[in-house]
Amino acid sequence: SARRGPPDGQEVTVRYISPGELMGIAHALGRTTYPASAIAAIDCVLLAWPGHLWPKFANAFPNFGANTYKTVGSRLQDAHTRVVEMSTEQVDQRVAHALLKLVKQTGRKTDEGIMIDFPISRQDIAEMTGTTLHTVSRLLSSWEEKGLVKSGREKVTVVEPHRLLVLAEGRTGKN
Repeated sequence: SARRGPPDGQEVTVRYISPGELMGIAHALGRTTYPASAIAAIDCVLLAWPGHLWPKFANAFPNFGANTYKTVGSRLQDAHTRVVEMSTEQVDQRVAHALLKLVKQTGRKTDEGIMIDFPISRQDIAEMTGTTLHTVSRLLSSWEEKGLVKSGREKVTVVEPHRLLVLAEGRTGKN
């Protein structure tokens, strides 16, 4: 996960990086440092190279540069979407959108539904959605009673993705 925070040291999760995704691409943005740190949620293999090699790689492998810029564009769009969600949506919609995004990113089909395929805590979800641990716990418990999700220790499975999407979009589902 990529984590970022203010100078006081409190960090929040800003995104989860999927297998094969680029991260830490500061030099592609003309920066020498990246404004976030990364923490592995599960065991992984990470490929890295010295930042000063970015121009050589981008020139030698045009698809690499193009994919990097696509990644930057996608993350900018994600950040824009997140700002809009934080300023216009109710907390239940934000949490539902976050779960659906994580399912889309890393979901694995199981007998119970689509499981977010890495450890994720309720605190992580709270940080991603600008709310409190208590609120996320209350929402997940309520949604579990309604059959939308199943959750356990650092595990969330979306049982009814369509119903969760209806909730995320602020529709009642009665139309």
